[in-house]
Formats: sequence, structure tokens, C-alpha cells
Amino acid sequence: MSVLKSHRSESKAEYVSIANQICNDTIEFLSRLSARYSRLLAPKTAGLAADVLIYAESANNTYPSDKVKAEKREEYLVSAAASLHSLDDMLAHCYEIMMKNPEGCFVGSDGKRTVSSSEATRKLENMSQELGELIDKEGNKLAGVMKSDKERAKAARQSARKKEVEQEQEETAQEEPTQENSVERT
Repeated sequence: MSVLKSHRSESKAEYVSIANQICNDTIEFLSRLSARYSRLLAPKTAGLAADVLIYAESANNTYPSDKVKAEKREEYLVSAAASLHSLDDMLAHCYEIMMKNPEGCFVGSDGKRTVSSSEATRKLENMSQELGELIDKEGNKLAGVMKSDKERAKAARQSARKKEVEQEQEETAQEEPTQENSVERT
């Protein structure tokens, strides 16, 4: 059964979908680099986008049911965030290079430019703006998941501590009647 878009709530794992979109949009953006720059920048930049996606998926697939899994999930989330920040920096470098010759980013199969300089600049700015917004959104989502995981771990520790205290109190209450019985017999 499908849910109307207006009634949908935000998924806790939306950070994986955003990471996937970032990866796809990054490749689309990098396809606009000229051949001489794409050999230098595209592989590393696309690799960072793929790292964001891989770490986000790994974190999503690791449920923090115990301390070891929680630490591994946190490691994946931190790695995703670090790759995301590096990706943002690399995309900024690509953008600066593209803006030196914006119309060169939009050439047809015959090698001729297909758009004017002003139109090319506008298109690159839009692509860059959309990617930047996705990167910001992903950074916020990753930070939110890390915060949520820490709160969940804190609540679990408090719950475990509360159970320990209750158990100690029960043991103490059970020992007290035993001591009274031994005093009465003497």
C-alpha cells in the first residue's frame, strides 16, 4: 500500500537516499569537466562521493545493539561525514576550474559549444547550488543520526544502571529477613 506524499514522514535512514543522490549528482557534475581536468580531479572526487554512500549504507546496515556494533556504526558515520567534507572541498575546486571556461563544460558530440557563456554559468551555478544543499542536508542528517545514537546509548546505560540498583535493593531486602531469623535463634 502506498502512502500519499503529503502524509509521508521523514525516514530515519534518509541519509542513505541523500548520499545516493549526492553520488549521482557528483558524477553528473564531474561529467562537465574538460578531458584534461577530468583525468586529474574526477576519479578522486567521484571516489569521495562513493565513500559517502558506502559509509552511509554501512552505518545504516549496522544496528547498534551492543557496544561493539555501536562503535562500528559510529565509525562509519564519522567516516561518511569526513568524506562528505572532503567531497565538498573537492567539488569547490572543480567548480572554480569550470568557471574559468563555463561554456566549455557544455559541448556537443561534435565538439561545438551548445550554450552561451551566461547560460553555461547559470547552469553550473544551479548544479553547484543543488549539490551544496544536498551536502549540507546530508551533513545535518549524519549529525542527527550520531546524536540519536548517543542518546540511545545513554538511555540504555541509564536503564541498565537502574536495573542494577533495583536488583541490589532486592538482594538487600532478601538478606535482611535472613539476618533477623538468625538473631532470633540465638
